[in-house]
Amino acid sequence: MLCVLDVNETLLDLAALDATIGGPELRREWFGLAIHTVLTVTATGGYRDFAGIAGDAAIEVAARHGREVDLHAIGDGLRSLPAHPDVEPGLVKLREQGHTVVALTNSPLATAEAQLLNAGLAPLLDRIFSAEQVGRLKPAPEPYRQVTAAYPGERAVMIAAHGWDIAGARAAGLETALLTRPGVHPLPGSPAPTYTASTLPELAELL
Repeated sequence: MLCVLDVNETLLDLAALDATIGGPELRREWFGLAIHTVLTVTATGGYRDFAGIAGDAAIEVAARHGREVDLHAIGDGLRSLPAHPDVEPGLVKLREQGHTVVALTNSPLATAEAQLLNAGLAPLLDRIFSAEQVGRLKPAPEPYRQVTAAYPGERAVMIAAHGWDIAGARAAGLETALLTRPGVHPLPGSPAPTYTASTLPELAELL
């Protein structure tokens, strides 16, 4: 099976940015605004670089709370995020089971490559894909389809800790697996994911 994994929050822990952004609440507000912007840009048929979106969202959230923002520190922090503790054993298990394991992210390709290398995950991945390569952000169908087109004929599953990512992958024809990290729930009213698990090794057992 072709296992396609989202990166930010699914593989990598954004909580490492709390000190840089101003705490967990501001970090969640920042990332939520970034994703809201992604969804709006995508729904209206446009494309923007995700790094730029994230930077603009950081500036906006800092202004709302009367804080200063250091975009360089945020950028450095994003490129050096640690993996969630379950990720490395989960990837190892997927590979041992014979699955093809790739990453698909909205982040620019160079950023994603740096993130996964710095987190020690790059050797466990067969390939890294970015929405930047097709000029459309997830959950538009093009990012998912560029991955499945690279592995024609393989049964594919999108693994993510975001309901919107699961919905986009399902619409593009992939099976889906929701990784229910703390606070993660399926989108209300959406079709259920093909698989649901709280950790990556648990999910590997289901595939």
